[in-house]
Amino acid sequence: MPDFDLPLDQLERYAPALPEPPDFDAFWLSTLVEAAGPVVLDARPVPNDLALFDCWDVTFGGFGGQPVRAWYTRPAGRPDALPGVVEYAGYGRGRGLPHERLIWPAAGYAHLLMDNRGQGDLYGCGGDTLDPSSGTTAGGPGVATRGILSPHDYYYRRLITDAFRAVMALRELPGADPARNAVIGNSQGGGLALAVAGLIPDLAAVLVSSPFLCHFPRAVSLTDLAPYGEIATYLSVHRDAESAVWNTLSYMDAVHFARRATAPAHFGIGLRDTVCPPSTGFAAYNHYASPDKTMHTYRFNGHEHGDAIHTRTQLRWLHSRLHS
Repeated sequence: MPDFDLPLDQLERYAPALPEPPDFDAFWLSTLVEAAGPVVLDARPVPNDLALFDCWDVTFGGFGGQPVRAWYTRPAGRPDALPGVVEYAGYGRGRGLPHERLIWPAAGYAHLLMDNRGQGDLYGCGGDTLDPSSGTTAGGPGVATRGILSPHDYYYRRLITDAFRAVMALRELPGADPARNAVIGNSQGGGLALAVAGLIPDLAAVLVSSPFLCHFPRAVSLTDLAPYGEIATYLSVHRDAESAVWNTLSYMDAVHFARRATAPAHFGIGLRDTVCPPSTGFAAYNHYASPDKTMHTYRFNGHEHGDAIHTRTQLRWLHSRLHS
């Protein structure tokens, strides 16, 4: 795919004045208050067939107190409290199996991988968390339009709340230092990391790549690929719903959360990304409130951005933040 978005010099200045709902902060405050209650509901050791890592199957209370599953993994034989990383998975992926994502515990972190409620059916090894608020007992091919006519009913209100509560859960788990926490995610996970960065003021670091949930109107106008394409398809059928849809999405836009974020941030974007167009991620980056931020771009890459090369930059950057 050739370049289809703005050139890099314009991306570096792209900071659109996106209007916020006047009750944005009140909406999220009330949402998180409603979710208050016990955080870690269960944490039991599980065999992972790996000699170098210990793993726990964690259940924590997410949106509305509903149970959310996660894998908690630490380097074996480390009695000290380690800096913690909460990782959010991409669109359509569940938490999978406990041995699938080991980069962060291998680097010496206490790692919590959150399951995506009602997802896990597109790729990977599935998920284990239902989304009872959606009225369904299983997942499906996509969630981007579930409850989209109202911000109170919308799927991402629930998932963002889960993501916030996952950090609270990590802080209660044994062997994780509650004062040194980072959030990380790619695509949907990157959008969730940005949302959490705007909701939790004392994070130590935020790592975001190819973020979804950013600048919805522009994203839907630029790409037909899922997840944004699902919104366009919905509007192609529900032609009179556009005003309600944009209103709902304005409460979930990671650009608004980025305006409130204070933690140091590390971004990565592929300039040929047709899934999450580069300008939408740059909108979040350029509005990100902390001056302590860095962007890595990959001119000839798409949604995979810098892949393992980028992961290496993340490892080195995060070590400088959480081990200094």
